[in-house]
Amino acid sequence: MKKPLLLLALLLTAACATQQTQAPQATPTPAAGTGDQAFKAVHDKYVLEFLRRNPSVNTYLGGAGLDPSLKEADGHLRDHSAAALAEEDRWLADTQKALEGIDPQTLSPARRIDRDVALAQIAYQLHLHQQRRYQERSLDTYTVEPFRSVDFFIQGMAQTGEKTYGTPEEWALVVKRLQDFPGYMKTAQANLSAGVKSGNTPDWRMLQRDGLDTCDADAKYYEKDFPDLFTKDIAEGPQREELLKQLADASKGAAQVYHNLHDFIAQTFFDEVKAPGTPFGEVRSAVKEQFRGDHFAFSEGEYNWALKNNLRVDKTAAQLYDESWPVVQATQAEMVKLAREIGPKHNLKLPDDDMQAARAVMDELGKDYPKTDAEEVSWYRDAAVRLVDYARKTGLFDVPGDYKLDVVETPPPLRSSIDGAAYYPAPPFKQSGVGRFYVTTSGTNDQAQLKENNRAALADLSAHEGFPGHDWHYKVMTEHRDQIAWVRWLTPGAVEDSSAMWEDSLAAEGWAHYAEALVAEAQPGAPEGFYTPEERLYQLQGQLYRDLRVRIDTGLHTGRMSFDDAVDLFSQVVDFQPGKCSDSNLTDAKRASCKGAQAAIFRYSKWPTQAITYRLGKDQIYALRSEAARQLGDKFSPKEFHLLFMRQGTIPAGYFREELLRELQKK
Repeated sequence: MKKPLLLLALLLTAACATQQTQAPQATPTPAAGTGDQAFKAVHDKYVLEFLRRNPSVNTYLGGAGLDPSLKEADGHLRDHSAAALAEEDRWLADTQKALEGIDPQTLSPARRIDRDVALAQIAYQLHLHQQRRYQERSLDTYTVEPFRSVDFFIQGMAQTGEKTYGTPEEWALVVKRLQDFPGYMKTAQANLSAGVKSGNTPDWRMLQRDGLDTCDADAKYYEKDFPDLFTKDIAEGPQREELLKQLADASKGAAQVYHNLHDFIAQTFFDEVKAPGTPFGEVRSAVKEQFRGDHFAFSEGEYNWALKNNLRVDKTAAQLYDESWPVVQATQAEMVKLAREIGPKHNLKLPDDDMQAARAVMDELGKDYPKTDAEEVSWYRDAAVRLVDYARKTGLFDVPGDYKLDVVETPPPLRSSIDGAAYYPAPPFKQSGVGRFYVTTSGTNDQAQLKENNRAALADLSAHEGFPGHDWHYKVMTEHRDQIAWVRWLTPGAVEDSSAMWEDSLAAEGWAHYAEALVAEAQPGAPEGFYTPEERLYQLQGQLYRDLRVRIDTGLHTGRMSFDDAVDLFSQVVDFQPGKCSDSNLTDAKRASCKGAQAAIFRYSKWPTQAITYRLGKDQIYALRSEAARQLGDKFSPKEFHLLFMRQGTIPAGYFREELLRELQKK
């Protein structure tokens, strides 16, 4: 018996030794995609709740198309009260925790991107409320958001007759939204008062332009223009008279709350009320002394945080500022070269000075302008038609036979919010609606305004706003909306004001700016591209001021450049007008240039990082295209690249660069 027992002991000892020397087994890597369902549950809940809490964004995107319960949000405004924001931040923090609890390794590549997008959006909203406490100074949000929320809704109304629109149910929602104006403005005043106590106040320029001036304009709109609109546009029917009465009362109330907010701003921030349109030079002295300081700068730290979190850009503000100037100089030199080629064709003897030569050519081309409002719209429409025909003939895109770009004169309810030309997309979550390229004319055949729209300058803007820019981009995305996650459409903070995250701008404006340059490239059967040399000159000017925006925006918001220095630089570079805007005895041309430059710099001062999205977005597309062409060689298809890029939705390319390249390699 001893031998078997001894043998058994030896075997057990060997087995133990073997177990001790073996390496511990690695934890199995979770399969990609196994966590997609768990993520979808959190994602869907986040998006629907976001839209409910952000009614203007809900209307803009057509949230009722995702969930019928969101139709109710179209009858309300956002609640910016301290209690509502505190509760919202708790919900955001809980959602953030839920998303962080999902292992990204368990997600498919697309869902992994969506998770990153949602986390960045949540981080932005929490940062906006808690670190920046921007609700205490977001004056333009308070004056613009209510007005635009009604505009967005009216744009998406159903056509009810040849010249009428809006069902009784839709107009009833407008009434409800207008009835929210008083409570909304009461909250705005409370938040602005809190900002006064904490020293967190709007810039003095915003106090005048987005405060007094906008309140005055919106009050007048709801007193006169809006009643004229709904009286004309509500179809006959049993509910018409009651709707007209409700709308008249609600519109009158909306006008009054704008008057009240105007008075609150005047009493709180001003020693003297200035009339709308008062030059900035006369405004500052009218503001109470404690509010006269420049409050627009974002700060270096905030700018860098926004670049990384909001735009997915790896560079710093300092890097962008330093790198921008050679780019500006190169584009300006290209313009000068082309201007010297164009001059002799128009029998111009150009001066030796390059800046004066470019200016002389643009002055000559400016003589060819539309003589009536109707002609201005027709010129835009003709340019749009030519662009679509060009794409079909060259094979640049596969344009469906029924594709049509609507170029229309801006309707009355939108005229006050659209300066020049702009594109309004159809609500992407709804199955109905048409995106439109709006042109805001003078309305009176005003010759001074018409002269600002010369023929050669219209093609570039048509490519940007229409085809293959915004209209084509949004139509492609909407066609493929079932393949684009809901979170990729959201606009945290606001659709378009100083509270906005601008995440969507890098994709949308980047594509539109890229579209301008794309049609300038040589194509089969079109070695010179789409533009005439004269049109190409203005396309380069559009490129020039987008290049300059990077320099100005980073400079303004990090203390490298003053507001007045930025105005001077814009006038000198973009308009080729030498000298400072503060000089005495300005020429009429220089004075007009300075006025336009001041308006541009005011916009940049309010919207940090938005101005850079055009050029940075375009550059990202070109870099991606070059890398894809390098990797794929003869197999590279620009059509496939463009389609796949647009199908990513309105998020920065930094999220999907590697995945897009992998997808192209699979084709």
